[in-house]
Amino acid sequence: MLKVWGRDTSVNVQKVLWALDELGLAYERVDVGGAFGGLDAPEYIALNPNRKIPVLEDGDFSIWESGAIVRYLAEAHGAGKLLPADVKARALATQWSIWCESTVYVDFIAKTFIPLVRITAAERDTTSVAAAADRVGTSFQILDSALGEHDYLVGDTLTFVDIEIGTLMHRYFTLPINRPEVPNLEAWYERLKTRPAYQKHVMQDWTKMKIPGA
Repeated sequence: MLKVWGRDTSVNVQKVLWALDELGLAYERVDVGGAFGGLDAPEYIALNPNRKIPVLEDGDFSIWESGAIVRYLAEAHGAGKLLPADVKARALATQWSIWCESTVYVDFIAKTFIPLVRITAAERDTTSVAAAADRVGTSFQILDSALGEHDYLVGDTLTFVDIEIGTLMHRYFTLPINRPEVPNLEAWYERLKTRPAYQKHVMQDWTKMKIPGA
């Protein structure tokens, strides 16, 4: 059976769990990271020397980095699901996946979300947070334009890149930040919200992660 290492409140673990459920795959999940600890255990370091989550074990094979895990699941276990059949569509899906990791993720998770939930209001650099949120908004306007022609990012069916980026949308649209008008992005988010696996794994109450005074 597939095994996922990581706490289910992590956005990166959530995208893996969402993909697993979309593919109808059985798996076991082990709580590590955050309050659960365990990332410094020798057995975990052997799986991921970066000491981060998630890790996926598939028999004697293990892989880390959530985007790589989702792509692996689509290729190895998807049976035609989540992986575009057309090589150009796959290239575009990979393009947007890399774009998210290189352009959006740090500004949104590290510089916007985490300061709003893990730093007290008294200690928070509100100017820096607002600037990061604005950069994310500008990036998502680019994504909004790309979503104008299809229901999903590279066509009219869900693929691995919708999972890669879509996992961020619940936090993005429920955080107390300024957002530009992105009607296509909002419509895409509404489509994602109708998917049972998205509801189960992604639409969690992230406010429970806030520290006192945040």
